[in-house]
Amino acid sequence: MPMPVEHELHKRRRSRNLGLLAVLLAFVALVFGLSVVKITQGDLMQGYDHRPRASMLPVDPDAPPRDGRAGPVAAPGTPAAAQEHEESGQ
Repeated sequence: MPMPVEHELHKRRRSRNLGLLAVLLAFVALVFGLSVVKITQGDLMQGYDHRPRASMLPVDPDAPPRDGRAGPVAAPGTPAAAQEHEESGQ
C-alpha cells in the first residue's frame, strides 16, 4: 500500500504551527527569565495588598522619638493616625 501524499494545506498548516510554537516558547522563556530575576532580587520585592504599611510611610523629622528612635508617620485618615490623635489628647 503506497504512502498517502501530503497535501499542500497540511504543509502550510505545519509551518504555521511551528511558528506559533516558537512564539509561545519565546513567551514562556521571557516570563521564566523575569521570574528568576525578581526572585533573585527578593530583598527589594514587597507585596502590595492595598493597605497602608508603616514600612512605606515617610519618617517625620519633627516628631518626638519613640523608644529612642524616630518612627514612621501615619497617613491621615488611617486607623493609626486616629489612634495617635487620641493618644496625644488633641
